[in-house]
Amino acid sequence: MKIAVLIKEVPDTGADRALNLNTALADRSASDAVLDEIGERTVEVALKVLDKDADTQITVLSMGPESIQATVRKALAMGATSAVQISDEQLLGADLLLTAEVLAAALRRENYDLILTGNMSTDGSAGMLPVMLAELLNLPAATSLSSIEISDSQISGTRELSGATAQVRTALPAIASITEALPDARFPNFKGIMAAKKKPIEVVSLADLGVDPLPADTARSIMLSVDQRPPRQSGTIINDDGQAARELVEYLSKNNLV
Repeated sequence: MKIAVLIKEVPDTGADRALNLNTALADRSASDAVLDEIGERTVEVALKVLDKDADTQITVLSMGPESIQATVRKALAMGATSAVQISDEQLLGADLLLTAEVLAAALRRENYDLILTGNMSTDGSAGMLPVMLAELLNLPAATSLSSIEISDSQISGTRELSGATAQVRTALPAIASITEALPDARFPNFKGIMAAKKKPIEVVSLADLGVDPLPADTARSIMLSVDQRPPRQSGTIINDDGQAARELVEYLSKNNLV
């Protein structure tokens, strides 16, 4: 089985994150860059298939500048077979549509049986990329799975909904996205880290993929302005002098909270 796993380098969620007010982009120098945790879990899903079938080929695919290679190497150290990195200066600040077009173009270069991705990244949190890729690649999509079973011919899993649980199944080839309900990823061992240094990372550009970042007939999202988040206002303090309950009810009613 050939599996493609989409991963992303993001600012460390455990540190303060900042927005560059001049470019309207995330200031990625404000914190350490790490492999997104949902990406690690997605790689783990693919590795479990590899554990059962040694002939499984896992290609991790990521979009970003040359500096993301350390993050890509981590996925290779975990056990992925190879990697594809899409790197082009014209992708700086790419919106979801361009991102989906580029990733779809890269994925079309191989006949993957399964494309795995997280349900959403921790920096953008849009949650739309899996279904956009499914539309562009004309593939069925089993999205937001909290459990997943993968066989030679199909995938199945569970999707948690508000007040309900759905059982999802589709034939391969297909796209599947997972949630953080899936198990934590394994840690790369020393053997994996050393082996990752020799595993191939293919670097491709927009020209290689035949993608025009600004076609005349396609809309693009453009940030017009950006401002720092305003400081949080101080709350209302109610001292209990015997009238606290009454004052609380009045406050809640005044602010349409009851």
